[in-house]
Amino acid sequence: MSRIGKQPIPVPGDIKIDIKGQIITVSGKNGKLEREILPELEISMKDQEIIVENRDNSKRTNAFRGMTRSLVNNMVIGVSEGFKKTLVVEGVGYKVNMAGKTLTLNVGYSNPIEFPVPEGIQINVDGNNKIIVESNDKELLGLTSAKIREIRKPEPYKGKGIRYEDEHIVRKVGKAGAAS
Repeated sequence: MSRIGKQPIPVPGDIKIDIKGQIITVSGKNGKLEREILPELEISMKDQEIIVENRDNSKRTNAFRGMTRSLVNNMVIGVSEGFKKTLVVEGVGYKVNMAGKTLTLNVGYSNPIEFPVPEGIQINVDGNNKIIVESNDKELLGLTSAKIREIRKPEPYKGKGIRYEDEHIVRKVGKAGAAS
């Protein structure tokens, strides 16, 4: 049995949960999120806790139970607190700028790259080299952060590029150090 799926999801008092069939809607101070649940799973609300249960006892359903519990928990956390990721731009002359709903990145290409900010994402630029991405949807936040990082991945020799704040870049020895 899924250990994660068995755990109930605690719901804070300021969060409103609406379950209609296989669709769960979670709304709070940071917005509203909606997700469709697989038909093999049943979701219910008891004593300010959300419980995810299997309708059958197959291995596939059990695997989806834990995943669904995690997704619904992320929805509850997202509408109450929100999620945040920080990206760091490293390199001589590399800089970022935010103008309206467009993030402009000067990261070593001949022209600046313009990244349109998707709906549901808020981006703030701290200084010239820090990008703070915030959202109530963890899935959308991760996808958007990965797309921004993909524009100029960090290279292993000097570490130039866009990386996550907590990411460690494994450095390689250059040509001069390899000769012997």
